[in-house]
Parts: sequence; structure tokens; C-alpha cells
Amino acid sequence: MKKNVLVSLLFSISLFTFGQHKIPLNHSVYNHWKDLKNAIISNDGNFVSYEVDPEEGDGLIYLYDVRKQKLYSMPRGVKPVFISDGSALVYRIKPAFDSIRKLERKKVKKSKLPKDSLAIWNTATHHLFKLGQIQSVEIPEKEGQWIAVLMKTENPIKKKKIASPPTKIMAVSPGMKAKEKIKPGLHKDKILNKTKGSRLILLNVSDNTSVTFNHVTRFTFSKNGKSCAFVQVPNDTLRQIEISVFSTQSIDTQLVFKAEGSSKNISLDEKGNQLAFTFSKDTVKNKAYGVYYVDLKKNKTTLVSGNLFSNLKKDWSVSPNGKIYFNKSGTELYFGTAPKPEPEIKDTLAKDEKVSLDIWNWKDKLLQSQQKVQLDKEKKRSYQVVYFPKKNKVTQLADSHMKEIRINPNAEGLYCLGYDDTPYQKMTSWSGHWFKNIYLVNRYTGIRKQILQKFDGRVSLSPDQKHVAWYNIADSSWNAYNLKTGKSINLTARLSVNFYNELNDRPTEAQAYGMAGWTKAGRLVIYDAYDLWSLDPDGKSAAVNLTQGQGRKQHLRFRYVKLNKDAQYLPENMMLSTFQTHNKKAGFYSLKNGILQQLILDDFAFSHPVKAKNTDNILWRKQSFKVYPDLYLSKLDFQQARKISNTNPQQKNYLWGNVDLVSWITFDGDTMQGMLYKPANFDPHKKYPMLVYFYERYSDRIHHYIVPRPIRSVINFSYYTSNGYLIFVPDIKYKIGYPGASAFNCIISGTQAMCNKYPFIDRSRLGMQGQSWGGYQSAYLVTQTDMFKCAEAGAPVSNMTSAYGGIRWGSGMSREFQYEHTQSRIGGTLWDKLPLYMLNSPLFFAPRVQTPLLIMHNDKDNAVPWYQGIELFTALRRLNKPVWMLTYNGAPHNLHRRADEKDLTRRMQQFFDYYLKGAPEPKWMKKGIPAIEKGKDFGFELEK
Repeated sequence: MKKNVLVSLLFSISLFTFGQHKIPLNHSVYNHWKDLKNAIISNDGNFVSYEVDPEEGDGLIYLYDVRKQKLYSMPRGVKPVFISDGSALVYRIKPAFDSIRKLERKKVKKSKLPKDSLAIWNTATHHLFKLGQIQSVEIPEKEGQWIAVLMKTENPIKKKKIASPPTKIMAVSPGMKAKEKIKPGLHKDKILNKTKGSRLILLNVSDNTSVTFNHVTRFTFSKNGKSCAFVQVPNDTLRQIEISVFSTQSIDTQLVFKAEGSSKNISLDEKGNQLAFTFSKDTVKNKAYGVYYVDLKKNKTTLVSGNLFSNLKKDWSVSPNGKIYFNKSGTELYFGTAPKPEPEIKDTLAKDEKVSLDIWNWKDKLLQSQQKVQLDKEKKRSYQVVYFPKKNKVTQLADSHMKEIRINPNAEGLYCLGYDDTPYQKMTSWSGHWFKNIYLVNRYTGIRKQILQKFDGRVSLSPDQKHVAWYNIADSSWNAYNLKTGKSINLTARLSVNFYNELNDRPTEAQAYGMAGWTKAGRLVIYDAYDLWSLDPDGKSAAVNLTQGQGRKQHLRFRYVKLNKDAQYLPENMMLSTFQTHNKKAGFYSLKNGILQQLILDDFAFSHPVKAKNTDNILWRKQSFKVYPDLYLSKLDFQQARKISNTNPQQKNYLWGNVDLVSWITFDGDTMQGMLYKPANFDPHKKYPMLVYFYERYSDRIHHYIVPRPIRSVINFSYYTSNGYLIFVPDIKYKIGYPGASAFNCIISGTQAMCNKYPFIDRSRLGMQGQSWGGYQSAYLVTQTDMFKCAEAGAPVSNMTSAYGGIRWGSGMSREFQYEHTQSRIGGTLWDKLPLYMLNSPLFFAPRVQTPLLIMHNDKDNAVPWYQGIELFTALRRLNKPVWMLTYNGAPHNLHRRADEKDLTRRMQQFFDYYLKGAPEPKWMKKGIPAIEKGKDFGFELEK
């Protein structure tokens, strides 16, 4: 008996010991690490929902009952939305991950894959209602119990019995009142061989009654949930359309339009009393559309575009690509116009008779590469028009001379801002600025008045439409224009603080710290490096430091937190986020009646809080390197915060590193900050290998959690610290014209300082890794020092003289602006500063390289031309230097295919482990993989 008790006790102790044993992260953990996203709170603050998804596999939707403190989970849920009164949670249910993967492996077309289902969870009864195979869902934004669901398009089939949802069904035809009720079960539904459109189900979530409409092609809900408008292609015709509006109050359906033709856009005003839609009688592919307006209360229809488009610009029609919408008050209708589409030209040439040619002309405003990137956008470009229903007046606001109009649908008054960049498009290739002429536009008359010329920056029209404000980079000042007097004044000339970015180290004018917004009293609130300032846009009263200079005194960076997304003005009592620039603490303050009060300040990074619309409940997240950003619930004072998620409990089973904020003095005498990540189970008496990573100024991210996941291009700090590596991340300060030397000054001085200060760093096992701009610096540094045992450079510029005139294929822009004015920081043209371009180019110092170098550069890189990696690789190869280059076919600047990410993660780990840990060399490094073995032999096996 005693023996059995002893055995049992020893077994229990061994289990406890095993349970406490932590293991290093490995590549198998990635699929099980989860991300929390799409967190929402109901308007009444009584319910919270969020989505938790693994890297691969099926996720969960969670619903948290705030009052009962109960948590519910629903499998495979995504994109949660609460009904306005919080009575129901609506979300999508994705098909099972494994099922989709099997079908994808069988090469099933994407259009044939199973669609999402819809789920409606009653928050009071916990009843779950489902609808399968949906296309889209719309939920009224502000009020109402009804939602609209467009089901998956049915394939043309013969009449058959289909199962109806387990609810009451009211079959309603356009123009008829719903009377007949069909009980749940099987019912006959006529689906014709020439079916076009889909089944639209309007569902009342309060009592689970519904209305079904067939052959629907598009639909929309009013924000107050009282009206749903939709377009149908009835019966077996492919030409006739019917447009109807369903009232959720009277359960009536009103047929408002019926004709031979097609409709592409449809919109209701916020109250559901006005309707607008596009319509075309054309039978050709490139159709010219008009737009109709319907006053639903008066049952009056108006052809806004006029007979034969007479109300529009000559030879123009309504664009089907432009958004149609009403302003908040319903007094204005907006839509887009464009030149009438040209007839489609029939292709009569054989393939070998065609010429495919781009002509690059020096007079072009945009490079051919830019034009091609923007081609689809330009083909679909529409120009803003406004219609005033009460006056039956149409005003063309935008045209080819002023393409961009910015409308605030919530604003009162008749003015808006217009932007014209056409005079400055050509110089965007090298200027580093996106200049525009700024116009004040009267929406009713269309009259424009230019108020700014050759301007680059943000312009703000006050909600009361009395002033326009902007920051002028030429003299680093905030300015305001008075709409009534037509005069502009400098608002900050007499203030002693700077309102420009004081850390700017690029060869261009520093931008402003920004603005918070406008007060109801008409004052402008802006930022300096730390504090908030209130300015009188007419300059009659003095500027007021709203935060009493406490930000600058305590090195606290205050910024306004907008809790009401619809608010036009700053609230009297503001919540401010704060960040301590020296010690990196963060948190929130309140600014109430001019009094600044700390709410929370801690060694974490915090998310933007999400407030319940009708209560003081807020959702927020906090994170550190060791703490996943889980979800917290509290009042606005952040007191008695309640953690309501536990996203990655498995982290406790794995070794996890830590991070310290460090500082040192550079070779130039500047004091810089950085981060030193220490491995799990750190022992200061041991020696550790250290990786050095860098990208601009990085230390403000010290409290960011890093999910263990396959890398896109940059080492995963969590993985490497879990596996015995130190990581040093230095901030970098640049001197114009010397980006390479600046990197050397900060990175090498910092690395030496760390090695001198901390004996646990093994000087003989230092590695380096950088991507993009960091990749360039990694490539440059191996030409200047031999202190690193190995290095990796991702997408590096190796030759600034050839990269200068290259193309950033993602935007189609020339790279000239980058070298002259932005990140590359040379500060002049290639012909004016050729020695600097050569001095900063790693390629010209290739013979100096003694460090084994791994390059990743992909053949569809959309930022740094692929040939930059090739130039460096071929130079080092010819010099018989140890160099490898990984090129992922069809991949962009940073990887985005998970298979590629997994591959790179493993190869980079093998590379660093071989040089810094003495691990065996993998086959791909030792022998290479011939092209003939591509896709068959990946070379991961380790060679002894």
C-alpha cells in the first residue's frame, strides 16, 4: 500500500515537473498561434464580440456578455456586427479550412468554392439562426431590426423543391402587400432556366420573420433601417429590370421603376425617403448611363441627367463606376460622370498582325510605367456631380482640369475643396512632393476660387465653413483663410515652439506634427512635438496651450483620441493618448475643463479605444514584447479594467525572451537609443550569439508583441530569443548625403558599445539582418567592417547609380525622388552628386567584403529593382566571396504567400544557425540546388 502511494506521489511530481518545463519555439507552432481582430462593442455597451483566428485553420467568434460576465464561442465565425440595439450579433461562417484546402488541391475554381454562411445570434435567448451560401449582407448602420442577405447565385436549373429557412416566410411580390405566410419546411420556388440575379432575403431578427425576393442583382438599405431598395430582373427576360423599395415598417413593397435596360448603382438617403439609381437602355457592352431620382413620399420620379443627357456636360454621361450617395440631411445627391463610352471595336486582326508598344514621350506628364499602373483607375475615373432635389438643379463640380473633389457628407453649408495636380504631375518623379492647386468650390454654383498654389500637405475646411486651415512647409507655419474676407493669416509666427518634425533628417522640408481638428467655437487645434495648441483662425485672440506645456516638460507626446467617428467637432472633454519619448511608457489622459489628468500610464503599447455609442464602456488592448495584445473592457477612466480575452494561452509553454531599452554615444557624439532583446532563461554569465537588426528609428516599438509566425522578410524576434539569440536594434540618425556612413556611425558604434558593456555578448558570433532600406545598409556595412560573422540583406540597393533611374514598379514612379529628397537621403541628382552616389553604393566596394552574405531579392519586387540584388550577387560571386541569393518567383518586395514565408523562415534560421551556432550546413548552402532539381529538391537536409 505504501509502495503504491509512493509511486503515485512520484508520478504526480514528474507530471508537475514536466508541465512546468518550457521549450523553445519551433517552426511547427506557427499554425496554432492566433490573432485577435475585429473587436466591437454594442451601442448599449452590454455585449462585446471579437474574432480569433489561427495562422492556418478555423477560427472562432466570441460573444461576451458584459453584465453576466459570460463568454460564448461560435466556430468559424468572421466579421461580427451588432444590430443597432444590441439584440443580435450577425456574422459570417466560413467553410471549413480543411474542406476548402482539399478542393483547392483538386484545382476547383475559386468561383465554384463554397461560400460563407450567415449566422444571427440572439443575445437574449442565445438562439442561433443560420443561412447558407451567401454573397453579401447589409445591416442598417443606425437603427432597425431588419437585415438584408443576398444568397449565392443559383445555377440555371429546372423546377425543384428546396428547403426554406426554419422561419416564417412571407412571399412578397413587387407592388403587393405581404399577406400569405408559408410555414417552415419545403416550399416550391420557381427557378427558370435563364435565371439571372440572386435570392434576396430581408430578415427581421427580432421575430425571425422574413421576406424573399428572387432575381435580385443589387440592393441597399437606408441607414435608419426603414427602407431597402433593390433591382430585379424578373421572370425569364434578360433585358427588363424592376426597381422596388421595401418598407420595414408597413411591410409593403413599392414598385418605383420598370423598363427595358440595366442598372448598376442604387442608393437611399439616410431616412429612406429618397432613392437614386443609374439606368441605361443601351444593349452594347459599353453602356451610357443616366441617373434617376425618386421622392418616395410623393411617388415622383425625375430623370436627373436629362433627356439624352441634356443636364450633363456635353458628350458626357453618368459613370457606373462612380459612387452614388446622399448627404446626411438628404438635400444633396452625389454621383459621378465621365465622357460617354466609346463603341467597342471588334478585333479582326490575327495575333501575329498585332503590335504591342509603349511610347515613352518626354512631354508626358506621367511616365508610361505610372500610366500603366493607373490605367484601370483612369478608365473608371468619374467626375463629381451634385444634384439638389428641391431646386432640381445639377452642378458639375469636377472635370479634367480639377479631377478631385472632397465631399464631407455630414457637413452643412455649400463649400467643398477641390484639388488639381495636373501642372505638377511630371515633377513628382524627382521632387519628392505631390503638389496641387487648392480650390474653394461652391457646390451650388460650381464656381471655383483658387486659394493655394503648388501646395503639398493637408488642407482642412472647418465644419462651420468659415475657414480653411493648412500647414505651410516653406516657413513652417500654420495658416488660415477666411472665406468671408478672402484673406489669409499666419497663426503661429509669434509662437516660440516648433510645429514641424524636429527629428526630420531627410533632404526635404519637415512636415507638421498635424492637427486634432476644430472646436464648436471655431478654433483650430494643432500639435507640436508634445502638446496641443488652440488657435484663433482670425488671429484676434492669443494661442492657448491646452495641455499647459506639460507634454514638453515631461517629454509626453499628447494626441487627441477620437471616440465618436461621426463627430464633426472636438468634444469639450477630450481623451488624449500619450507616449513618453524617453522611457517609452504609454497611456491616456483626460483633458476636462482645462485640467489635464492621468488615466493610465504604463510600460505597454495601447490600442485606440473603441467606445460604446450610448454608454461610457470602452474596449482597448495593451501589449508588450511578452504580453499578447488581449482585449480589455472598462469605463472611460480605465479603472477596474476587465480582461475579456485569452488569445494565446499556449505561450506559457514556450521559452520567451525579454527586451531592455539601451542607449550609447555614437562615433559622432550623439546619444542614441535602441533595444536589446535577451534570450529566454537569460544567464549573464553565459556567452550568446547576437543578431543586429535595424530600420530607421525603431525603439518606439519596444512594447510591441511579435507573434511567432513565418517571416515576410525580417527575423522574428520572438523565435530567435526563444532559441538562444540576443538581438540588438539600434536607432539611426542620418546626415544628408551620407546614408551609408550614418548607418555605420550608429549601428557599429552601438554594436561595439553593447559588446563593451555586456560580457554575455559573444563578439565572435555577431550576425546582421536588414530588409529593403535596412537591406541596403546591411549590404553597405559588410563593405566597411568585418565584425560580423555573417549577414543577410533583403531587397538591397547595391548600386545607387543604376538604381537612381530605376522604376518602383508598384507605383510606376521613377526612383529619382527617393534619392534626392526622401529615404535614400543623397540630396541631389546623379549628375550633380555622382561621387556621393558611388561612395554610398556597396557594389563599388565589393572587393572589401569578407562576410558571408545571404541575399533575398524577388523577381517581381515592386519597390527595389531585382537587378540590384543580381548586381551584388554576381560581383561577389566573381570575387569568389561566399554569397547566396534567394529569389521567390512572382513574389513582391516582401513575401505574401505563406508557403514562401515558411521557406524563407527556415532558410534564414539555417543560415544564422550554421554561422553563429555551429550547426551543420544545409545542402542548399553547401552544394546549391540546380535548376533541373527546382521544385523537387529543396536542400533543407543538413550536411555533416
